[in-house]
Amino acid sequence: MDRTVIAYVIYLVVSIGLTVWVARTLSRNGRVFLGDVLHGNEKLADAVNHLLVVGFYLVNLGFVALYLSGDDTIEDTRGIFEALSTKLGVVLLVLGVMHLGNVYVLNKIRRRGIMEREQQPPVPPQGWMPPTVGA
Repeated sequence: MDRTVIAYVIYLVVSIGLTVWVARTLSRNGRVFLGDVLHGNEKLADAVNHLLVVGFYLVNLGFVALYLSGDDTIEDTRGIFEALSTKLGVVLLVLGVMHLGNVYVLNKIRRRGIMEREQQPPVPPQGWMPPTVGA
């Protein structure tokens, strides 16, 4: 088997495995965060969580597929490691950027919800006071 094909197979197995692991981790731990962001609406939190995971898979697996091809043929075992380290390093960076982007957007939504909750008084008004003149 050609060394380039071996590098491709290892790259695909590791990249897809990392993508699945990160997506599952984000989904499991992000569900709690989404529940808070969406004010305890668990059904909506599950739906948004599922949509985010599908989008995460589409973007990352699409990137992994596009980044698969290489221009150089791999001549030796050292070349396999060098090609894999470059390709997997870029995939890890893309996964990290996607994760940080998701957390940033969800945090903005969460902060907005907190601000809306704080604008309402803690107790309803209990009476009316006429305006004072000349005070």
